[in-house]
Amino acid sequence: MTDYKTEIQNIQSLIKGFSGTWDGIDAEAVARMRAQNRFHTGVDIAKYTAKIMRKDMAAYDADPANYTQSLGCWHGFIGQQKMISIKKHFDSLKGRYLYLSGWMVAALRSEFGPLPDQSMHEKTSVPALIEELYTFLKQADARELGMLFRDLDAARDTGDSAKEQEILGKIDNFETHVVPIIADIDAGFGNAEATYLLAKKMIEAGACALQIENQVSDEKQCGHQDGKVTVPHEDFLAKVRACRYAFLEMGVEDGIIVTRTDSLGAGLTKQIAFSKEAGDIGDQYNAFLDCEEVSADDLLPSDVVIKRDGKLMRPKRLPSNLFQFKPGTGEDRCVLDCITSLQNGADLLWIETEKPHVEQIAGMVDRIREVVPNAKLVYNNSPSFNWTLNFRQQVFDAWQEEGKDLSSYDRGNLMSVDYDDTELALEADEKIRTFQRDGSKRAGIFHHLITLPTYHTAALSTDNLAKRYFGDEAMLGYVKQVQREEIRQSIACVKHQNMAGSDIGDDHKEYFAGDAALKAAGEDNTMHQFG
Repeated sequence: MTDYKTEIQNIQSLIKGFSGTWDGIDAEAVARMRAQNRFHTGVDIAKYTAKIMRKDMAAYDADPANYTQSLGCWHGFIGQQKMISIKKHFDSLKGRYLYLSGWMVAALRSEFGPLPDQSMHEKTSVPALIEELYTFLKQADARELGMLFRDLDAARDTGDSAKEQEILGKIDNFETHVVPIIADIDAGFGNAEATYLLAKKMIEAGACALQIENQVSDEKQCGHQDGKVTVPHEDFLAKVRACRYAFLEMGVEDGIIVTRTDSLGAGLTKQIAFSKEAGDIGDQYNAFLDCEEVSADDLLPSDVVIKRDGKLMRPKRLPSNLFQFKPGTGEDRCVLDCITSLQNGADLLWIETEKPHVEQIAGMVDRIREVVPNAKLVYNNSPSFNWTLNFRQQVFDAWQEEGKDLSSYDRGNLMSVDYDDTELALEADEKIRTFQRDGSKRAGIFHHLITLPTYHTAALSTDNLAKRYFGDEAMLGYVKQVQREEIRQSIACVKHQNMAGSDIGDDHKEYFAGDAALKAAGEDNTMHQFG
């Protein structure tokens, strides 16, 4: 960006070119408005954030300690407050992204009301949420810069030139709240053309990274539920290419595609893959089908058969008209899915697992990296996992292999609060704490996300408030547990009028009407109580 003083000078020259008719326009006010509105379109955002993400991916390749993180957000305000908090606590947003979860769109943003994660919600609600998130992040920029401009005016009013220069430096080096978003396009909401159309809308809204999964779009299930049905590779790759075409059409040449495989938990396919010759990708997909050898006399009128090793084989077909994979083939299918995706335009992988286990993930990634050495993952640190129980059981199993005395522990009951202060529980908690670091170093995980955290935090905090406010504490339940903590922890939205843009509106009123402006931030504004 042009530095603040140069921008003012450029605008002053522009105003002078209109022979006095623009003299009512203040050049510095225009410079401020431009700084507060850096991104004019969603495509501007997608181009900017794609470059950030590509740079982060290269940094991870150089050193896996440079992994990135995000939390799923179901509303623009939630995403905004997350970024404001990160900036407050860590001084930088580097390596911190947003995640848009299709699960939360279905559960919280559909006009039908709460829905399961089965692609039944309106596809337009996905780009609408992307646009909403970036609207709130841009407003966070405008708010924070507005506060700096106020500080700048105050320094000038008191003649504090050193303070003025300090604030000008902060303005020129301002870090935007606009960060990359990894956005869930589910299984594409239809055929490849439907995928392309939705992808384009999501990019227009600002998405630089699209996450697409290899399930059948009309049978799509949540990644942590049963009944998942995958599609042959060529069907999936057509949708991957559709996403790439959408990026290229919109001019986002370095857009990121994250291909998710649900094969680990999916035992079914809706169709047998088309194969031209033995060993091609269709034949490899079909090799995983659970089949029985038959003769022509064994066949029923509706049977489908394939040829394998010179034999006539009948795939097991369910009453649902779905075909069954051989048990125990999930990991092999995941590895093939991932290699095939990377060889056909994917940038990052997502392997949906049934538990958070570093070595399980690493075992698959090691095999993928034998073919594609720089393969890396986006990994779902999912609330669908019982993290406490999983890691306590992992420690229990490791200790059992080491021959430790486990007589005081019941493996099936390790979730019990009775174990919270035990050596086993403390070691498990430490493994949870270092899971992201360990997974990034050992298992190729570039990006860690939690899909549904703000769904759960909203429920937990609302439950706690309701219990206190509607109980004996009454108003003290709100004041003690919410407002007092907001003030003491400097939570941005404690001044909710400011957070909602009241001060920005006052600035604009002054730009437009000068001394005649009727501003909201006068001495009777109760927000001054939170100064």
